[in-house]
Amino acid sequence: MRQRRWLPYVREGALAGSSIVRRTGAARWHWIAALLVTGLLTACSARAAPVKPDALTPAQRKQVVQTVRDAMKSDPSILREAILALQADNARVEAEADSAAIARRREVLFDPSDPSTGNARGRVVIAEFFDPACPYCRELAPEMTHFLAKYSDLRLDYKDLPILGPGSELGSRALLAAQRQGAYELLRDAIMRDPREITIDTIREHAQSFGLNWALLRHDMNDAAIARKLAANKGLADALGVDGTPTFVIGGRIVAEADMTQIADAVSAARRGDAPRESRMSRGSLP
Repeated sequence: MRQRRWLPYVREGALAGSSIVRRTGAARWHWIAALLVTGLLTACSARAAPVKPDALTPAQRKQVVQTVRDAMKSDPSILREAILALQADNARVEAEADSAAIARRREVLFDPSDPSTGNARGRVVIAEFFDPACPYCRELAPEMTHFLAKYSDLRLDYKDLPILGPGSELGSRALLAAQRQGAYELLRDAIMRDPREITIDTIREHAQSFGLNWALLRHDMNDAAIARKLAANKGLADALGVDGTPTFVIGGRIVAEADMTQIADAVSAARRGDAPRESRMSRGSLP
């Protein structure tokens, strides 16, 4: 089960964040009624100016509320259709915002200096924000390895994002230090397969098993350049609205809390050059 330690990325569709949920009683009915009438009037006349809920008089609102109540008793699907329309619109707006945010930061997002794996000249480049202590990152890692081996047109860039405490910070610093000795993936695989807490001792154990220069690795872990790199990753994550790990950026999409099917779908869309039309693909989202 994935654990997320920033603001929880639990997207339950537009319904979760909409005024429909927050409003109660008569106020909720007034708002729903005005919304439905606005949509109806707008649909009936392309030239008509949109009707704002606040433009209705108290008597009109009361009449509309009663009309909507009667309609919903005979056809409850009316509310569901309205909610689905709101969800679709919110999803479109979010997808467009994600795509624009990615486009503005593409150079730093797909930075050649980042550790990477797969085809260096891959047609599709995936950026993964991950924490070495994140349970779901660890669970997904072997599946991603298999996925990259299966498709030769992919490159995966790692964005170290230690958000789960001191062990995460140590692990990320060690990985970036190991990159300087050409052993980023070796150490990453070892750390993420190790069920023990990440400590200096476990890092040293793995580093020495690969024949790395431990004194140099330990020194580089404290290098200010590595601290700046991690800070830059955090700033980039904040700018993109990434609030947990693992999160993938694939084409113009941000894929959060995803399984391999959703990742594969996003890769296929990136190959086709499809513009994103849905909100962040997430196991926590409503269908």
